[in-house]
Amino acid sequence: WGRTMVQLTETLSVDFDGWRLTETGWDRDRAIALGSNFLAGNGYLGYRGTLPEQTADDYVGLVVTDTYDCADGRWRELTTVPNPLYVAARVGGEDLSIAWSADAEMRLDLRAGEFGARYVTSVNGAVVTVSVERFASYDELHVLAQRWTLATEADLVVDLDAGIDGNVWSLNGVHLPNLEVSDSDGVLSIGGRTGESGVEIEVAAVVTLAGGELLRDAVKHGERSCFRECRIALPAGSELVVETAAAVMSSNDGEEPRRGARRRAADGARDGYDALREASRKQWASIWEAMDVQIGGNAVDQVALRFSAYHNRICTPAHTDHLPIGARGLSCQAYQGAAFWDQEIYNLPAFLFSEPEIARSLLVYRYRTLDGARRKAARLGYDGAYYAWISGVTGDELCPDIFFKDVLTGRPIRNHFNVWQMHISPDIVTTIARYVNVTGDTEYLIDYGAEIAFEVARFLRSFVRYNDWTETYHCIRLLGPDEWHENVDDNAFTNYQTRAALAFAIDTYEQLAADHPERLVELADRLSLNSDEVDRWRRVRDRLFMPSPDPDTKLIEQFKGFFELEDVTADVVRERLLDPSEYWGWPNGVAVATQVSKQADVAMLLWLQGGLFDEATTRANYAYYEARSSHASSLSHAAHGMVAV
Repeated sequence: WGRTMVQLTETLSVDFDGWRLTETGWDRDRAIALGSNFLAGNGYLGYRGTLPEQTADDYVGLVVTDTYDCADGRWRELTTVPNPLYVAARVGGEDLSIAWSADAEMRLDLRAGEFGARYVTSVNGAVVTVSVERFASYDELHVLAQRWTLATEADLVVDLDAGIDGNVWSLNGVHLPNLEVSDSDGVLSIGGRTGESGVEIEVAAVVTLAGGELLRDAVKHGERSCFRECRIALPAGSELVVETAAAVMSSNDGEEPRRGARRRAADGARDGYDALREASRKQWASIWEAMDVQIGGNAVDQVALRFSAYHNRICTPAHTDHLPIGARGLSCQAYQGAAFWDQEIYNLPAFLFSEPEIARSLLVYRYRTLDGARRKAARLGYDGAYYAWISGVTGDELCPDIFFKDVLTGRPIRNHFNVWQMHISPDIVTTIARYVNVTGDTEYLIDYGAEIAFEVARFLRSFVRYNDWTETYHCIRLLGPDEWHENVDDNAFTNYQTRAALAFAIDTYEQLAADHPERLVELADRLSLNSDEVDRWRRVRDRLFMPSPDPDTKLIEQFKGFFELEDVTADVVRERLLDPSEYWGWPNGVAVATQVSKQADVAMLLWLQGGLFDEATTRANYAYYEARSSHASSLSHAAHGMVAV
């Protein structure tokens, strides 16, 4: 802990080498953010950065992939499973807790994916130090390991509960309504079945103790808990060490969950904490060798880049090709553990040049969810494949009709993210185009990418509307990236992405016809696709209305009529709020009739298709739209930053 640090904020610092973050002090108001920021994960599971003695009230969460369930009839989300790393200690009936300590630290070692904490407190007149180490194994993805240490300066008798706490923090209902608690051969376990989806989940743990004299040792079963209950006499100047090897499995993992979880927990305990950690560190070393980018002389920039790369990696299900990257990763259930356009535009490019096999898996996921996209298109009256705005394991739309409430009236607001935000489909196709261009992976194109591109082209042709007077096609009634302005026509970003997706589908058809005619015949027969339909795609590509820069101002209109809206800044609009928690967007929010955007929109076009515009156009549009963006989305600053560089 005694390292030379660079201060980032009043409470957050980083080592000079840019690898270790340290948060000092404890403030419950920061608990949610710290739990996410100091997450330990491995793409299969994520364990929030919380202390072992904490519970659901402190936002403890262990989120596991491929456990989607709908408990409240509205939100389908990943399940938070029982917490196997619970350790609570009492001395003389007084709880040990970081909440009572004036000397507390939490850390995250990005190099090894390891969480740590330390706090000093006084109980019964004795000064004690509690320290914690924890990691989610990258060597065995189902395994978590934790070492909890209590050091005392005086003789103590410690009462200890360590094991599995099944009272979990869940955003939208109880996903495991009934739990079976058991223990045998030193392995504690809790299992259950999700109430709606029927996924079986088992959590197992083995708790080992070292130090002091064991006065009492028993296993205590609760309705939703299973603890090893101990009393230990600890002499002055000594330490009590509690190590937990835990494992999680679901019925979607290809093995009987109870047997698999118990076996892995037992194996982990036999190997020991140090061996588990060393095996995981070797995997992390390989990961960082591929993805680390070094910035000389600036620890702040260095840790910012590594922090982003770390979280991008641990939220990615690199072990499979049938699961998405959740918008909040595995840090909690917000955004349902499901994919948005973020996956292709923000997450995937980080792997394109460092670990292209992961980028490929994410795009294979889009193929595996193609039928869900077809179902959505058919339900809304379109052809082809209209990808879900929020996509889980099947690709069916998870986005509900109602997201927000009008805080002034209490009435629900009907947004249309799930039916009008159609740029998600061309976004996926243009990402496939970039992947194939960078990697030369023709095999992916033939086996997966071509079918996606063709089905999206069908959707786009059925979506556009033709104007007889101007002999042009238009994209109408939609949302662009700026989600506050719904029901707009000819959003510039969407139109340019649509044309690029159509162009790629046409080029792919021609490439297969020339180089792999037998594969094209096979695919075309299966899709009932012929050259006449491709000609219709060409007609849309060539006649699609493209918002072009004004010859004088160089500005590209965000959507039709945008420049007729009131030209004010976000600060001015904010002053019009009657309640600080009002929703700013459609249909009657304070930003709707203004040019204030929620997030980058035209900037997205300049970033992703910047080669189409000269520097003067890029500079003019950056200056204009950045000044009118509220940056109310975490996606916004990054996009503007990419344009700025």
